[in-house]
Amino acid sequence: MIPTDLISGLIGFFENENKCTMNSSIILKVSNIDKSFPGVKALDKVTLTVKKGTVHAICGENGAGKSTLMKVIIGIYRQDSGQILIDDKVIQIKNPIEARHHGISMIFQELDYFPEMTVEENFFVGNWPRNRLGKVNWKEIRIRASALLKNENLSYSPKTKLKDLTVSDIQMLEIVKAVSYNSDIIIMDEPTSAITINEAEILFKKISELKKRGKSIIYISHKLDEIFKIADEITVLRDGCVIDSRSRDKYDPETLITQMVGRKLETVFPREKHDLGDEALRVDGLSKAGKFHDISFYVREGEIVGFAGLMGAGRTDVMRALFGLDCPDCGEILIKKQKVNIKNAADSIDKKMVMLSEDRRRYGIIPVRSVRENVSLSSLKKFIFCGRLHADEENRTVLDFCHRMNVKSPTIETAAMALSGGNQQKVLLARWMLTNPDILLLDEPTRGIDVGAKQEIYKLMRLLAGQKKALIMVSSELPELIMMCDRIYVMAKGKITGMMKKEEFTQEKIMTYATGVRKQKEVRI
Repeated sequence: MIPTDLISGLIGFFENENKCTMNSSIILKVSNIDKSFPGVKALDKVTLTVKKGTVHAICGENGAGKSTLMKVIIGIYRQDSGQILIDDKVIQIKNPIEARHHGISMIFQELDYFPEMTVEENFFVGNWPRNRLGKVNWKEIRIRASALLKNENLSYSPKTKLKDLTVSDIQMLEIVKAVSYNSDIIIMDEPTSAITINEAEILFKKISELKKRGKSIIYISHKLDEIFKIADEITVLRDGCVIDSRSRDKYDPETLITQMVGRKLETVFPREKHDLGDEALRVDGLSKAGKFHDISFYVREGEIVGFAGLMGAGRTDVMRALFGLDCPDCGEILIKKQKVNIKNAADSIDKKMVMLSEDRRRYGIIPVRSVRENVSLSSLKKFIFCGRLHADEENRTVLDFCHRMNVKSPTIETAAMALSGGNQQKVLLARWMLTNPDILLLDEPTRGIDVGAKQEIYKLMRLLAGQKKALIMVSSELPELIMMCDRIYVMAKGKITGMMKKEEFTQEKIMTYATGVRKQKEVRI
């Protein structure tokens, strides 16, 4: 059975919205779309219809073909065969600019941005307003950017550089930019993967407004509660084929999951229990000005400890400081009761503590490098003998770890950017497991991956805990924290506001600590 937490809150004001805004007219149809890459058939005779003024959800595991289909529609890829029709007219889309002219825009799952670019430049890149002399009209850009930010209740300055914003901030800006094109069809690929619950509610209200204006939304998400909250129709893809397409009220979560993964998941969350060992990590009084203050906690061998909190609470900043990416101002880190001085990531890896970043594209994979190179990157010294790299040993080891992580890739020489998000995440896990760590810092380990891949990650976490590894799991998804963790620390505004044992877990209690409404008088570490 699926945990009730995963399908809580499915009935809201969107229930009425869905009934009153349904429209039978078809605005977009893709017919018999085929698309192949070397060694992989990504799309196989895919047919999809989207009605005007509706939200059409596309579901499926990572690698099912969802993002490939969207990239065909937006003009990033050209289909091998098949047709795209807008308002029953066959069109050819050669690039995203042509797609925009046909009224189609897209918010991508993997944020692709220029860190040195300002907010206003991000809004208008590739579509610069110009004056009579043909020069970029910066005054108009600033006025229009300020209006966009004001209309969406965003407080950023138009001149703020993207490198100074969080992943959540940049995700919201991408949503605003796509909406600003005034497109009739807006594709949203995992738009809530890096934003807060409150920001997600703002997005859902925006989607409701767009539906009232007759806009159509193609919505890709692995969060089932979102799908059942906002979708009018659902299409399921698996292995590049359409498995089924129905109105949302003809689906239930178990049927949807079964169609997505091709098998029944008896339980999404594994329930193995094991004894805890000695203290593996202790943090005492860790502080960094403007980021976090007086952070104290511990993790035992075989324990999964969760860190909950809203975006900006400081959870990622604490993990970065532990891993040596940022230097704290004060505090102590003890590994196996021995004080350690971690100045950089290499120090942390030497102490057998590794970190999986929340932003795998920016801080994780090297997209243009092969799976083999990505996996062996942090352990190259294991394969270097007498000054030369022993490729056969490297290949054997990488293949073994990719098999253990169930990485789905044509070969280990395939570029990492060709893999789905879930498989990229498993490549990163294989990289760190090759270092034989004792402590794993997992920052949003299931962000942007499907329910089947999530289950694999959860099983791996349980397996590692059973091997006496100590795990810290940062997550914005409360159900997975509640189901996976032995204890949960909650952060708000850079401080730990509460700690709970498993028998004390409730979503309501976690949120009261996360919002700062409630704080334990004396937080137990």
